[in-house]
Amino acid sequence: MRSSTFGLFALIALVAILILGGGSLYTVNQNQQALVLRLGEPVPGRAVVPNPGLHFKLPFIETVVLFDKRILDLETDKQEVLASDNNRIEVDAFLRYRIVDVLTFYQSVGTIQRSNNQLGSVLNSAVRRVLGEANMVQIVRDNRSNLMQRIRDQVDQEAGKLGVSVVDVRIRRADLPRQISEQVFKRMQTERAREAAEFRAQGSEQAQRITAKADRDVVVLRADAQRQADQIRGEGEATRNQIFAESFGKDPDFFAFYRSMQAYEAGLKSSDTRLVISPNSEFFRFFGAPSGIRPAQPAPAPAR
Repeated sequence: MRSSTFGLFALIALVAILILGGGSLYTVNQNQQALVLRLGEPVPGRAVVPNPGLHFKLPFIETVVLFDKRILDLETDKQEVLASDNNRIEVDAFLRYRIVDVLTFYQSVGTIQRSNNQLGSVLNSAVRRVLGEANMVQIVRDNRSNLMQRIRDQVDQEAGKLGVSVVDVRIRRADLPRQISEQVFKRMQTERAREAAEFRAQGSEQAQRITAKADRDVVVLRADAQRQADQIRGEGEATRNQIFAESFGKDPDFFAFYRSMQAYEAGLKSSDTRLVISPNSEFFRFFGAPSGIRPAQPAPAPAR
């Protein structure tokens, strides 16, 4: 009887020891940090546990809250910002932060969700404040990196009160609103169409100018060629007449024969040429004799 009672007490004691031991041990992973609370309040002297490993706590009256040591991301909704040149710009920004003071973080916000809500409000305010001092060109192209650095500094200053440190702030997009973008695109299309029409008009003008110059050059070249041809033809005819004159002076009979042959060739065509002329005409003098001299006609007999 006693042995059975002793075994029961021993079993109860073992279970109690296991429960107490399990309730007094907790593990912190490599990417975590812990905060030990006693009845909802941080334990003085050992509330923050930054090192990973197996740790002890008082069971039942102490609890452990684990927080992530890694870099956390915060995405914000797209918002409209009025730049210094009165252009409305849609800005999409995000930030990355890390919990550096677990106790302050727990006392100020408590959870990641509440921290994201407060940091999102701080980020939106900083974005509107910093970008409102810059114009559209600086935001989109010229000074974007410096503006993001200023936003990060301002957000980090406010985030320190929450026990977090801002690692980076980035502007993912900075564009005009959709309605304004469509109007800008239409103006750009109209401007490009106007420039295209102007270029076409200039090209047409140049084409007409080139065509007119080419036509004028053609007329001038043809006139010069015709003048040179007439000059060469005149020189050739003059040379031919000179040769004819010299030939006539050397042999008048041959020249007369040659000219008569040319006259026969020009006058007696094969296309049914008809001449009403006396056979004894001077035109046919070479038909009767190669020399062109007609024989003397016998005198007619006297009448009886």
